[in-house]
Amino acid sequence: MALLDRITVDPALCHGKPCIRGLRYPVETILDLLSGGMEPADVLADYPDLEPDDIRAALAYAAEITRTQRALPITG
Repeated sequence: MALLDRITVDPALCHGKPCIRGLRYPVETILDLLSGGMEPADVLADYPDLEPDDIRAALAYAAEITRTQRALPITG
């Protein structure tokens, strides 16, 4: 399974937000945990349904969606 195949979008699940393998774990939640300083091993310990490749898939997805020609600064 390719990493990005682990990311699913279903309008009936989590309001259509990208999730991990059709589970109720939005990619943004995983990214928030990691960016807040949580180690991948701790995320996996807290969410036993997740696998190491799910963490890598969330990061790969974030990298893919940020590939743009032009970026605007984030304010707030």
